[in-house]
Amino acid sequence: MVKATVGAIIEKDKKVLLTKRKVEPFKNNWCIPGGHIESSESAVEAVKREVKEEVGIDFEPEFFGYFDEIIPKINWYAVVLVFKGKFKGEVKPNEEVKEYRWFPKDDIKNLKFAFKNKKILEKYFEMNFS
Repeated sequence: MVKATVGAIIEKDKKVLLTKRKVEPFKNNWCIPGGHIESSESAVEAVKREVKEEVGIDFEPEFFGYFDEIIPKINWYAVVLVFKGKFKGEVKPNEEVKEYRWFPKDDIKNLKFAFKNKKILEKYFEMNFS
């Protein structure tokens, strides 16, 4: 079954906000804020809701791109709609988030990522910081 998900690239001072997952799959791995699109909402509504739920900030999304996440070992196939954008407020992570940090481009190389988030961020940095 294909899942429809969203992700948010939130930037401040040429650093991106990443959260460390407290839940499976990929517990203790870094990721961009995001999650599943619910049946009653648009992708834009979903990314705003997920960012607010996970890190407590208001997010103004602008579409960045879509990515396939095919991970057979966990039986995962998802289409991820990724947004970038501005934010307002202070980061206050919820119970799904073990930790959060702002990472510059060079520091993401050696992180252990959830899903295909490393590939998404590499594309983002390539397009925005080349």
